[in-house]
Order: sequence, then structure tokens, then C-alpha cells
Amino acid sequence: MRLTVAAVMFALATPALAENPMVGGAPMLESKNIVENAVNSADHTTLVAAVQAAGLVDALQGPGPFTVFAPVNAAFAALPAGTVDTLLKPENKDTLTKVLTAHVVPGKLSGAEIMRRAKASNDRYFHMQTLSGDALSATVRGNNLYIIDESGKASLVTIGDVNQSNGVIHVVNAVLLPK
Repeated sequence: MRLTVAAVMFALATPALAENPMVGGAPMLESKNIVENAVNSADHTTLVAAVQAAGLVDALQGPGPFTVFAPVNAAFAALPAGTVDTLLKPENKDTLTKVLTAHVVPGKLSGAEIMRRAKASNDRYFHMQTLSGDALSATVRGNNLYIIDESGKASLVTIGDVNQSNGVIHVVNAVLLPK
């Protein structure tokens, strides 16, 4: 195959766009917001149902930017039996809202930035305040990024840097619980 000067110039002038990772078998489009992408992920049906039950759809479709640590269905299933059903009841909306907003940090933080801040801190943790007012901490173990809730439970970031029009999602393997 022979490249022409024009083909090389076109290739150099065209920016290389990193594609978002697939999540739950669906493409995550950077042009869509957090909710628009989440509803397409087969791995986040419980999270989407919870966001709807808590009345947080409009907030997460807002301009943000937001950093969302999004638990997969298996993370919700790992909670004690009956927890999700109880949280989804209308009378528990405030508790559900607190749990969900404990997964959201203001601003758009990439995985690399979170890791850099954790490694640079004296205690090797990057501390964040969530929209619920609760605390999360991030730490790096080997090449893995972990998010730790107020109870000390660590959640592994399994898919990072899923860019959205109003922020970024990092998929996690456990539900982060506020105290």
C-alpha cells in the first residue's frame, strides 16, 4: 500500500478521537448526558430504576459537570436481601436519594486525575465530598483505582473514564454507602 502526501497530511490533520468504552453492551456516546447513556447499559438497570424512584433524573441530566461512580446491577444484588426493594419504596425516597447522591462528586474527574491526586497525597488517598455531603476517598492499589465509602468499604473501578456531555462515569463493582 502506497500513501500519498495528501493522505498523510489528512491523517496528521485529523484529530484522533479516543472512543468511550462500551458499558453493559451499549456504546456510551460522549454527546449524550449521564442519564441518556445509563439507560442503555444492561449492567445499570437497577441504578436507573433507583435514579428514577429518587426523582434524580432531571438533576443528572443537568449541565453538571458530575463525576459519577456507577454501581453495576451485581453490586446492588450483593446488598443484604430486601435492601433494594426497601429503598425503592416511596416512603424511603430520602434515604435512596442520599445513597445515590453519595455516588456523585461535583466536577469532572478523570481516572488518571483521581489516581494522580491519590498518589500525590501524604496519606495516599484523594478525599472527595459528594453531592450528599458525604465523603469518598480514592486510593491506588497496583494499577487499580478503588473508591472507599465512609464505612471503609472499597469499590473497584472496573471501567473508567466514560465521558458524558455533562461529566464522566466510572463504573464500580460495589454500592458506596454513606454512614
